Amino acid sequence: MIPTQEEARGLKNTLRKIWLLYYEGFRGMTVGKTLWAIILLKLFVFFVVMKLLFFPDLLQRDYDTDEQRADHVREQLTRERN
Repeated sequence: MIPTQEEARGLKNTLRKIWLLYYEGFRGMTVGKTLWAIILLKLFVFFVVMKLLFFPDLLQRDYDTDEQRADHVREQLTRERN
């Protein structure tokens, strides 16, 4: 269903209000900015560094071509399990 112009305008206005709420809130922070920086740093470490160290790309390492990788994935998805 396609929204009418009035509904679209109302949605834009609501999204603008939400954006301004967060924008003004973050802009007015002092200690909060430091806390958010720490949170973002921890997320970076968690998702990037941990992935690089503990989750190597096994398909890239074990198979030479995309076709071999696709065959392996297809076999794993379609095999019978006990």
